[in-house]
Amino acid sequence: MAAVIAPFLPSDHAAAFALWQRTPGVGLSDADSPEAIAAFLARNPGLSFVAREQGALVGTILCGHDGRRGLIYHLVVTPAQRRRGLGRTLLGRALAGLRAAGIGKCHLMVFRTNAEGAAFWRRVGATERIELALFSRAT
Repeated sequence: MAAVIAPFLPSDHAAAFALWQRTPGVGLSDADSPEAIAAFLARNPGLSFVAREQGALVGTILCGHDGRRGLIYHLVVTPAQRRRGLGRTLLGRALAGLRAAGIGKCHLMVFRTNAEGAAFWRRVGATERIELALFSRAT
């Protein structure tokens, strides 16, 4: 049975969060709370998706933009469903949404220790930006 792709709804948060928690290489923070994810989805309609197989959530992608560049978070597929094109399908939906919004490029972050994640992004044609340094600051 093929996975069904659907918009990521706030009601998907609990199952998505559980998937993210059990997936090595996924960093979680206060920005992943139910309230924060609901606000993110409301600000970025039509860009984030879930995949379900036999009713179980087996994949996610969070995608948004600032009007200039897109940003992808938590493209995760459960290990049993990997290497079947599901990650590419979720990515394709998000990229199509960004294109429709007039966004020509998106960024994503992968922990240096997440070799499997980095390998996926290379396979789908993402370019590693080693010339950049990422800085973060609390507001």
